[in-house]
Amino acid sequence: MTPSSPPLSPVHPDPHAPEAPGRPGLTPKWTSSAKDAVTGALGGGRVRAAVGYGVVNEVYWPSSGEPQVRDLTFILKTAGGWVDVKRDCTYTLTPCKTGPLIGVTHVHADDPAFKLRLEIMPSIENDSLLIDYALEGGGTLYALLAPHLADSGADNTAWVQDGMLYATRGDAALAMSCSGGYGGMSAGFVGVSDGWQDFAQHGQMTWQYARAEGGNVALMGELKTASGTLALAFARHAAGAAIHARGSLQRPYAQQRAEFLENWTHWTGRLQLPAGSDEERDRARLSAQVIRVHEGSDFSGAIIASLSVPFGQAHSDLGGYHLVWPRDMVEAATGLLAVGQPNDTLRSLNYLLAAQSPDGHWPQNLYPNGEPFWSGDQLDETAFVLLLMGKLREEGLDSAFRQEALEWAARRAAGYIARHGPLSQEDRWEENSGVTAYTLGIMIAALVAAVPWLEPEQADYALALADDWNARLEGWCYVTGDDAPLAEKYGVPGYYIRIAPQAGQNPGRQTVEIGNTGGLTVQAGGLVSLDFGYLVRVGLRRADDPRIRDTLKVVDGELRYDSPVGPLYYRYQHDGYGNTADGGPYLGQGIGRAWPLLAGERAHLALLAGESPDPYIGAMLHSSGPGGLFPEQVWDAPPIRAFQPGKPAGSAMPLVWAHAEYLKLLWAREHGQAYEALAAVKERYLEGGPPPKIRFWRTDSLSFELPAGLSLWIEDTRPFTLSFGFGAAAVWEGVQEREAQAGVFGLWRVEFPAQELSRHSALNFTRRYGDGWEGKDHRVKLGE
Repeated sequence: MTPSSPPLSPVHPDPHAPEAPGRPGLTPKWTSSAKDAVTGALGGGRVRAAVGYGVVNEVYWPSSGEPQVRDLTFILKTAGGWVDVKRDCTYTLTPCKTGPLIGVTHVHADDPAFKLRLEIMPSIENDSLLIDYALEGGGTLYALLAPHLADSGADNTAWVQDGMLYATRGDAALAMSCSGGYGGMSAGFVGVSDGWQDFAQHGQMTWQYARAEGGNVALMGELKTASGTLALAFARHAAGAAIHARGSLQRPYAQQRAEFLENWTHWTGRLQLPAGSDEERDRARLSAQVIRVHEGSDFSGAIIASLSVPFGQAHSDLGGYHLVWPRDMVEAATGLLAVGQPNDTLRSLNYLLAAQSPDGHWPQNLYPNGEPFWSGDQLDETAFVLLLMGKLREEGLDSAFRQEALEWAARRAAGYIARHGPLSQEDRWEENSGVTAYTLGIMIAALVAAVPWLEPEQADYALALADDWNARLEGWCYVTGDDAPLAEKYGVPGYYIRIAPQAGQNPGRQTVEIGNTGGLTVQAGGLVSLDFGYLVRVGLRRADDPRIRDTLKVVDGELRYDSPVGPLYYRYQHDGYGNTADGGPYLGQGIGRAWPLLAGERAHLALLAGESPDPYIGAMLHSSGPGGLFPEQVWDAPPIRAFQPGKPAGSAMPLVWAHAEYLKLLWAREHGQAYEALAAVKERYLEGGPPPKIRFWRTDSLSFELPAGLSLWIEDTRPFTLSFGFGAAAVWEGVQEREAQAGVFGLWRVEFPAQELSRHSALNFTRRYGDGWEGKDHRVKLGE
């Protein structure tokens, strides 16, 4: 510090400074989840950011799961009035192939001379976001910042001090500095005393409030120079945020830009992009970069589902998609593996191994710091981790881990699947419990994948259980005759259904409540989806299996949307997750829209059946947003406001899962096979599979008839005494009792060898737990 430098004053709001009126401001909300681009640095900087509608909206720090800012936009004051850059201008994006450097140019139709250029990137060494700006055409530029610190727009405090803008809430703080300095500065409450309201009421900046405490706040700063760099920085305290902001501006922006791109160029240069057109490969490169940005830096390997809050402009809920879904994360990590980034995939598996719950499963979703968010249990998410482990083993990459760690994880995960399958508390769409071809197929493959890390008795059990579930899959998930109301319509004998609430007889006659429609109940046999396609993807069924082909006929008839950009698909009939009819945001009920992700899943089935996947690839490519990001859903109705048929519908964008699907799809087209299928699974099941030797009877997977030659194991997760007899249901012959014996994976069982059962026509039984009976009798008809 030179003798003339003023001392730094303590960084906290002055309680005696003039406070903005209107506390607490409007009810806070997030912003649109339709992003143009996302960015993050490869290095020490921990900031991730998204750009939507040409401006920064949602900035994440210190992990990719913690949003701290709603948006950062600009207002221009001219001699003739003022311009809201986000609302009044049009913009174009400048692509950068080597890395996620976001360039945006705003123009105004009424003033051809006006042009605002922005370049947005996080610092590689400070926890800050750099926005380099250049204004042409005259006027004065103002930066308008809306903090939502610690994942909330409520109870934020904002103030101005020593030429910098500050905000804090809880253990999060931000500071925004400008290389050219600020003129006027103000802190206010959103909707009452913020900078936008000042311009709306006065046409210029007239308010200069020093602080706004405990509410939904906004900060405004007049930029003294027509070009310069803003540094939006974060820390646990305001003083630390100021250090990051000042540090980011003390080095030339051009030098930091070159370092940012150098790191990304090195990473991107290692990509092994599949063959394809220039457009397809450019999108593959972008998809890989998008996935990598979503990993974040604070928790290595943790990939979130999206840097967005779906329909966030309508609510302020915690969560959003900035969470780790183990299913989505495995899909993303596998996509990176498919394009030659094994180190990234290994980091992700390392994270997942560390995040496994003590009982063996993975939470429905969790913040990158490991804290669970929702409490549902989706068995496919646990199974997917085993598939990733199996894939890395087949690629010879499992040596990156201590084998004891892999054994510990695999044994706990396989045990959890064995104890809780075949029904899952939630399906992959997080809406219904029951048995689905998707979740069941992935669990079967996962049990096979786990075998190399299991003890011999565990391995034998896992394979026997997988064989049993594989043999029973169609009985639980495939419908014919009266159970198949769509069969006659499409001229097929049967098809796979989306879900059956119970793993029992007559699955098509069961009823399913569609959770996002306000209680609509439909017959399970009339509800289809593309979920069955993973039976082919993981190597359990052939693409030319008549049951697969027939189900595709039904799905193409029921769920295909021939959009202006190509064929896209709905999740299932009657889906209510999506915009309302007038384009309004989803708030618990809406209309399910078509998903580009599902076009990718349909393309896989076409490819594996020897057909061209190109129409579906084209639909994915051209359903994207202006920056090439794949949306969760597209608009499927006549144009309305900003929505065009076949283009993003305003839900999550990007959807990381869709970018991963695209990468694997291009790999599959080049190699003629699905990337995720394990050799061990294909060898065991693709040609029909070994005949099962044991039928596993569970309360949630009853067996009413046992084919001849099978042993019967009656199981539970707690000790029991079995009281049983043979013959007619009314008169049990030779009534006796057997105590359940402890088996592997925490299961208890009573075994009936096939030879013992061969002498009888039926087995009748009930169970006693301690001193209490279960209160019902069971009967299994024994095959001839």
